[in-house]
Amino acid sequence: MRGESSSMSQVFPTWFVWAAFSAVFAAGTAIFAKIGIRGVDSDLATLVRTFIILFVLAAYVFVLGKWSNPLRLPGKTWLFLTLSALATGASWVCYFRALQIGEALKVAPVDKMSLVLVAIFAFIFLGERPSPRDWGGIACVALGVLILSLKK
Repeated sequence: MRGESSSMSQVFPTWFVWAAFSAVFAAGTAIFAKIGIRGVDSDLATLVRTFIILFVLAAYVFVLGKWSNPLRLPGKTWLFLTLSALATGASWVCYFRALQIGEALKVAPVDKMSLVLVAIFAFIFLGERPSPRDWGGIACVALGVLILSLKK
């Protein structure tokens, strides 16, 4: 069993495993949300979801002993975490509204267009330099989103 674990980590780096779990949970988010918002205002549903996330994450951080005083974080950290939180909130509001009025099969791929935008923003703001192969994959994602979202 130990050999499988080490060979697994050689094939899939740790970041990939976490990202794959993220994808699975994101897929669950779309399906569960689409079912959960039937007959409910999407903004109210987003608020309820946010409270649940707050309590679950607080318990998670506490149980794992990862709690520290957030007031001791540097100002730059607060600024960018605040901007990230605002972007997340806006994304959730838009996502739930789109799910309420559109098909999950069409909404979710358009939401994943964020991959293309992350690549562009990472290039511009973080100095990351995707390879030509990476850009090809990113272009395939963009093309896939367009194909899935266009009317028949």
